[in-house]
Amino acid sequence: MSRIGRLPIPIPKGVEVKVSPDNVVTVKGVKGTLEKKFPPIVNIEVKDGEIIVTRKSDEKEEKAMHGTTRAIIANMVKGVTEGFEKALEIVGVGYRASKQGKKLVLNVGYSHPVEIEEEPGIEIVVEGNNRIIVRGADKERVGQIAANIRRVREPDAYQGKGIRYVGEVVRLKEGKTGKK
Repeated sequence: MSRIGRLPIPIPKGVEVKVSPDNVVTVKGVKGTLEKKFPPIVNIEVKDGEIIVTRKSDEKEEKAMHGTTRAIIANMVKGVTEGFEKALEIVGVGYRASKQGKKLVLNVGYSHPVEIEEEPGIEIVVEGNNRIIVRGADKERVGQIAANIRRVREPDAYQGKGIRYVGEVVRLKEGKTGKK
């Protein structure tokens, strides 16, 4: 049995979990409501204040989905209670970020500012001129929006300029050397 999948997920106070017969899990908490449909090869039950995920047989696909399903549901529970956040930093002379209403405006060396619209359920905060924090209840969406912001100007391999995750190490390549 999967070591991750067999662990029960405790339901904290203030969180409401519903499982419909067609494996749609709805988790409601202070940070919002998350809903996700899971394949019918796993059984999801709510018993005694815990969520228990089991599989029907030991086939390879079912073993893979067992731990994955449990991890996704655990992240849903954590998301509606604590939330998730990804931090990005902008490195480069003249590169900066600002917030205009619900839009994130990035000036990162292009001839025009790049605007990114804030999605419902996701909050984008700008600290100073060079730090962006993406917050929300859905781990997948927070990570995807942070990746989309990073994609606007990925870190350069020669000078290191661009948008990167906080703590990300960018290995710099050596530049050209002239022949003498």
